[in-house]
Amino acid sequence: MAAIDELRKTIARLRAPGGCPWDIEQTHQSLTRCLVDECSELLEAIDRGDLPHMREELGDVLIQVIFHAQIAEESGHFDFDSVAREVNEKLVRRHPHVFGDRPLETSEQVLAQWDKIKAGEKSRNGTPAEGTFKKLPPRLPALMFAEAVWKQIEKKGLRAEGVVDTAQVRALGGQLDDEVLGRMLFEVAAAARARGLDPEGALRRHSERVMAEVEARQRPAAAG
Repeated sequence: MAAIDELRKTIARLRAPGGCPWDIEQTHQSLTRCLVDECSELLEAIDRGDLPHMREELGDVLIQVIFHAQIAEESGHFDFDSVAREVNEKLVRRHPHVFGDRPLETSEQVLAQWDKIKAGEKSRNGTPAEGTFKKLPPRLPALMFAEAVWKQIEKKGLRAEGVVDTAQVRALGGQLDDEVLGRMLFEVAAAARARGLDPEGALRRHSERVMAEVEARQRPAAAG
């Protein structure tokens, strides 16, 4: 039996009558904190370059995937095989330069093609078109949220003058490396702590204001 099948069998046994009381009680919602915690621990192992620990943490994240699939299978919605099949089909579909006859040479071309294929999939599935900004996960950490907002401003060529100090962005970009950036972010967080401010909330609120103001600039002016 393959190792992945053994793991699926173990989790199914834990959830079955006579299994583990804690595992039996879990729901998709109750496991959300576990998923966040396990992903955070995996990220920590990656940042440390700790490959043995990374292997362990990847296993803990995999438990969460299989656990959710097992709960869904019990309620008749989907199972692990359908999860794996769907994501595999998506990977093949979005890589025609590998699995088809449309060769590409650069990462930029690959990303542009990925976005185009993804947009076509949403159109065929009846998914509403995105607004000015791509929909971002609501629980994305504030720093990642801010980075994603700026990425979309750059990628789509949105007008952000007067909303974002682009000259300051360029000036800072010329000074930064990984060590300097880490020190600056830490010192800002420490200063916020000293003043009783919430840096996470402040950055999220500012990013949301940037999104709203930039989006408003994209709307055509009303006819006079």
